[in-house]
Amino acid sequence: MKVVIQRVFKASVTIADKKVASIKSGLLIFLGIIDDDTQKDINWLSNKIVNLRIFGDENGVMNHSLKDVNGDAIVVSQFTLHASTKKGNRPSYIKAAKPDVSIPLYENFVNQMEKDLDKKVQTGQFGADMKVDLLNDGPVTIIIDTKSKI
Repeated sequence: MKVVIQRVFKASVTIADKKVASIKSGLLIFLGIIDDDTQKDINWLSNKIVNLRIFGDENGVMNHSLKDVNGDAIVVSQFTLHASTKKGNRPSYIKAAKPDVSIPLYENFVNQMEKDLDKKVQTGQFGADMKVDLLNDGPVTIIIDTKSKI
């Protein structure tokens, strides 16, 4: 699993002119899934994101986690995170898992985030043409790949 995490002042997801998710302060999480991702990846990644100390404390030092600040989260599926651009100018998405593999893992990831945060996590819609609007805070943008955790 690979994620791009953005700390935001606010973020929203719109599908067909209908806003389906909206948060104030928190994290916008773009999630890419490959075939060999497992529940172990989900557990590790959710725990890492929820406890990642990237929110400012009273001195402005990034010392608090999403859980510490009771922040919100939106998870958006994004197969393009696994694009290969080695050859030519058209990215290949062959590494990205097909929906029969990725949808259950995506749903399990969202459920695990909700357990770890002890609150509802908002989402986009898997496979939909989404318009994502965000106001990045910092900017703070972090990329995590579960295959590079060692």
